[in-house]
Amino acid sequence: MEQNSDVEALDHLKVQFADLKSEIAKVIVGQDKVVDELILSIFCRGHVLLVGVPGLAKTLLVKTISESLGLDFSRIQFTPDLMPSDIIGAEILDENRSFKFMKGPIFSNVILADEINRTPPKTQAALLEAMQERSVTAAGEVHLLDKPFFVLATQNPIEQEGTYALPEAQLDRFMFNLKVDYPSFEEEVQIVKNTTSDTVAHVKEVLTAEEILKIQDLIRKIPVADNVVEYAVRLVSKTRPESDQSPDQIKKYLSWGAGPRASQFLILAAKAYAAVRGKYSPDIEDVRAVSFPILRHRIVRNYKAEAEGMSLEKLVQSLF
Repeated sequence: MEQNSDVEALDHLKVQFADLKSEIAKVIVGQDKVVDELILSIFCRGHVLLVGVPGLAKTLLVKTISESLGLDFSRIQFTPDLMPSDIIGAEILDENRSFKFMKGPIFSNVILADEINRTPPKTQAALLEAMQERSVTAAGEVHLLDKPFFVLATQNPIEQEGTYALPEAQLDRFMFNLKVDYPSFEEEVQIVKNTTSDTVAHVKEVLTAEEILKIQDLIRKIPVADNVVEYAVRLVSKTRPESDQSPDQIKKYLSWGAGPRASQFLILAAKAYAAVRGKYSPDIEDVRAVSFPILRHRIVRNYKAEAEGMSLEKLVQSLF
């Protein structure tokens, strides 16, 4: 980070972030915090789980972001009969009677996994290798995915009949768990106006795939003070009920805490959060600013917490 070129790139990143947000705002009304955190995850090579009721433009948001980034976009509608081969692809016998691998929709830059909890665990697991290793294995052969690569999954928190809850191993691979809330009255008025007229907003490309890869490398170069790293690790340690550092509410209401991947994501996200705000290194406040969407899906409440209505947000807040 001592090189002038890196400092200039960080200064330019703040401008790129603002341009990206203004371009997305042509189509997406409100949801500023969700948009910010989605962009941060992309800058950090992270995957995102979007949780919200139907009709809140989650699919449109993901598609708009992919267009503004100039990336290939694939939407996979998860259903109970979806098979792993429907996602990663399969070997077929071609006209020359030889086997050929036909790539599935996972071979794209931005993957929208729509209603990911609608499909059985076997198919959900097909995403695991792709999300972690950026590759898939078929018939013993490894196929690398294009870079950059992101899985942005959606989940309906209301309707649970006929769904398959994501196991903790898969949840842990999502950098952020973002709650998409209802728009405000003014925002909903604007949404209705925009979507019931014949005017169509066109999003232009703000960043290329090559620029995104450079930004991802730049974020990882950002230096972090030891006390900030220690704060992030200490924060995650507090989520573990058996830890001496955890507060009483955590010991009382949690059965399981966050693992080391949470500490890694806290620092990465804090780096990106600081960078897009014109800072050259994150501080403790930056770690706290990104902690909720990173920790809320990595802690497991016990029966007592559910019986007493203790929310995940309240438990995360108790860490501070």
